[in-house]
Amino acid sequence: MALLKAARVADVPTLDVVVPDHLAAAARVRLDAESAAAAATTKKQQRGAGRRFAVIGHRGKGMNALASPDRRLQEVKENSVRSFNEAARFAVDYVEFDVQVTKDGCPVIFHDDIILTEEHGKISDKRVTDLQLEDFLQYGPQNKQGKNGKPLLRKMKDGRVLNWNVQSDDPLCTLQEAFEKVTPRLGFNVELKFDDHLAYEEEELTHILQAILKVVFECAKDRPIIFSSFQPDAAQLMRKLQSTYPVYFLTNGGTEIYADVRRNSLEEAVKLCLSTGMQGIVSEARAVFRFPTAIPMIKEADLSLLTYGTLNNVPEAVYMQHLMGVNGVIVDLVPEITGAVSDLISSPETDTEINDLSSQVVKDAASTPNFTQREISFLLRLMPELVQ
Repeated sequence: MALLKAARVADVPTLDVVVPDHLAAAARVRLDAESAAAAATTKKQQRGAGRRFAVIGHRGKGMNALASPDRRLQEVKENSVRSFNEAARFAVDYVEFDVQVTKDGCPVIFHDDIILTEEHGKISDKRVTDLQLEDFLQYGPQNKQGKNGKPLLRKMKDGRVLNWNVQSDDPLCTLQEAFEKVTPRLGFNVELKFDDHLAYEEEELTHILQAILKVVFECAKDRPIIFSSFQPDAAQLMRKLQSTYPVYFLTNGGTEIYADVRRNSLEEAVKLCLSTGMQGIVSEARAVFRFPTAIPMIKEADLSLLTYGTLNNVPEAVYMQHLMGVNGVIVDLVPEITGAVSDLISSPETDTEINDLSSQVVKDAASTPNFTQREISFLLRLMPELVQ
């Protein structure tokens, strides 16, 4: 096996968003019982490894964790044209980013529901979707030379408000700008962003999704596209509104609990996908390690499986997911993880650009790792240490 050369477990960066670990103790007990069953189904799980193992840049070259001591997470402004093109310098297949629609109907790329600035010595906060496009673009650095934008701030989970300082800043951008200015070989994983604290009627969701689809259909050309959303109604409605691009359901897989039961487990995610015709699931990586027997269930449902989360910044955890049958990972440490994947995972050679996640084309694997039942069992027992 090639040496792992990127961040090790102890080097996982402290991110602003921390997933609760209240299921870890139960997961440790369950994994002992599940490891034998998971090992017995390894061959089925590895059918997914026959596809191209995709590496997807989270919000471009990585999210901005402003409170983290890891300077790699403050290199370039997340969800920006610069960040997307920086990610494209490495072996990423897609970049993931968050799309919201302004009050006047323009899809823009921004993660947080609320945008903050400082005006007259006081912090001002506004909902992104309550802003006109012209107002939204006034935050942060400006494209027009000599023009100063409003200072951009960000609220942390602990309530602190920090200046949004990064080493390489870039203006906020629209979805159309991303299509026009980002290298066309890069696929887009378009997360349909909605506020968990708001209720949405179908008419409102339809209006938002149609605004996004208008830009995609006009600008995408041959670029691979995936839609994804944590909002179950939005995800299934996007699948109903179009059949050109696959729709994936985003889930914490039970690592957080919501009032909507569809969001609370991988089993519920599979049910939702099968009932609505969605093509895949994007799960928190911890959920996959805590409940590895969910993977054969997902594969038997003919669904693709991607993961996200802090564990995806650990090469060992990424490689283990490849062995388990995960189709791809969304990562923040793009240079390190793409390098590790290149060393550890042999990808199939093709004559054309790889875009299996959007075309659902299955490629024969050039090589599939071979592990004994005992080795798989050992690896599964090791994973709770990473999870915690």
